[in-house]
Amino acid sequence: MTNYQLVLDYIVEAVRPQFGKGKVADYIPALAGVPPRKFGIAVCTMDGQIFKAGDADEGFSVQSISKLFVLQLVMQHFGNMIWTRVGKEPSGDRFNSMLRLEQEQGIPRNPFINPGALVILDLLQSLKGDAYQRIRNYLRFLSMNETLDSNPTVADSEFNHAHVNRALAHLMKGYGNIHGDVEALMEIYCFQCAMEMSCVELAIAGLPLAGGGYSRPHETAVISKSQAKRINSVMLTCGMYDSVGSFAYRVGLPAKSGVGGGILAVAPEKLTVCTWGPELDAYGNSYVGTAALEMFTEMTHTSIS
Repeated sequence: MTNYQLVLDYIVEAVRPQFGKGKVADYIPALAGVPPRKFGIAVCTMDGQIFKAGDADEGFSVQSISKLFVLQLVMQHFGNMIWTRVGKEPSGDRFNSMLRLEQEQGIPRNPFINPGALVILDLLQSLKGDAYQRIRNYLRFLSMNETLDSNPTVADSEFNHAHVNRALAHLMKGYGNIHGDVEALMEIYCFQCAMEMSCVELAIAGLPLAGGGYSRPHETAVISKSQAKRINSVMLTCGMYDSVGSFAYRVGLPAKSGVGGGILAVAPEKLTVCTWGPELDAYGNSYVGTAALEMFTEMTHTSIS
């Protein structure tokens, strides 16, 4: 049986030479001041056991990892209909590029790039009720932390600098693929991205994806088995922006990253593992986190192959 705690303690020390090779996201001013050498890692097994090391209990801005959970929410309401408005293919471009979006008449390549996430949120806002509260409550439920919330300073910082995202939304609205008000969409998108969670909380929140929809700590089927399968599949091919092939080669797990430095990876029927390292590579993924996940899968023989 693998001693996960021993593995994580080793990784925390082994990744130190990787510090300084990436760069903290500074295009969102509120994230620019995050200490670059923070690092945390947490594992949650199918039966709810938690192993952690480093800064695994410290909350950070989840950013695009939130897209994974909002997608779950929307799939529960709309099912496969969502794929009429967003694709399932890798983009091959930066997460906020509009080149292919214009070529493909306002249909985003997948739900994990920015335009795709905006379409998913537009669907969520079409439902009755408070979409903000729906997102907050769902993440509180998944993380098993009733105090979880969005950081208003980060949300405001993103909102005030969301010029490219506004352009993406307006372009899609011009093609009829955004139905609601663009400014209202920007506000909730920034709220969603500014949610703060720790590695431990994200690892717990990802358990339904590892368990075919079921999570033992939550004592319920959170999503259907089919939904878990499909979300994991799209994560594997689209979850790491335009370096998804390189990540799959190195790590071998479905994963979703965020420019706050987090990466949540799923080993179906085994466990979830989350890393946090604020320094990013050229593609917007955590430099140290990717290296740590590569070590983890090598040491534990955990991958989809």
